[in-house]
Amino acid sequence: MILLAFDTAQGALSAAVLDGEEEIASLFEERTRGHAEALMPMVETVLAEAALGFADLDALAVTVGPGTFTGLRVGLAAARGIALSLDLPLVGVTTLEAIAEPVAAEADEIVLASFDARRDEVYMQAFSANGTERTEPLLVGLGDVLSRLPGGPLVLVGTGTPLMANLLSASGRPFRIADTRPQPDASAIARIAVRRFGEKDAEAFLAPPAPLYLRAPDAKLPGGRDPGEAA
Repeated sequence: MILLAFDTAQGALSAAVLDGEEEIASLFEERTRGHAEALMPMVETVLAEAALGFADLDALAVTVGPGTFTGLRVGLAAARGIALSLDLPLVGVTTLEAIAEPVAAEADEIVLASFDARRDEVYMQAFSANGTERTEPLLVGLGDVLSRLPGGPLVLVGTGTPLMANLLSASGRPFRIADTRPQPDASAIARIAVRRFGEKDAEAFLAPPAPLYLRAPDAKLPGGRDPGEAA
């Protein structure tokens, strides 16, 4: 199976191509804006490096959030368009899963993935060392973080790590900081997607994934309406 994955949801842009479990091309760059203009050129570059075209793809994967409203729309729209035009299955992966996946944790450690959501809040999710979800993806105020954590030593990853480290240091909870990227990487997204295809048939991923919004978008339409409101 040849799978293309990409991410535009947070503070980076990345794309990767896997053939089975083997990565054959990938690109990653930190980027806080301009995802819409840069995504397809990056995808085309990655495919060229892999000596492949869109017609060679068997599946796609993309991040569904949490992330910025604009970034999520860019990635999901592109992934849905490619999947529809080529009749390909499309796997949705959360950004929290993506940053937790590369972390090497001991059997008794909990991987705590988090993003700084501003406004004294974080997006967060806890995972066992084997990747099993210990909590759902959450939007949590800093004052409530400690009460939402499972017990055990923690491994911190993501842009919310400095906030988490301050809270945990003050509480005396044992933790360490992962040496992996704090932003989603398409290579991890692709690995997660490949594992999901090993668990379910491709038909399970023919319906396009929905975005994961843990906070209502800040943007307003003319007249003050929320973009999520019905016309």
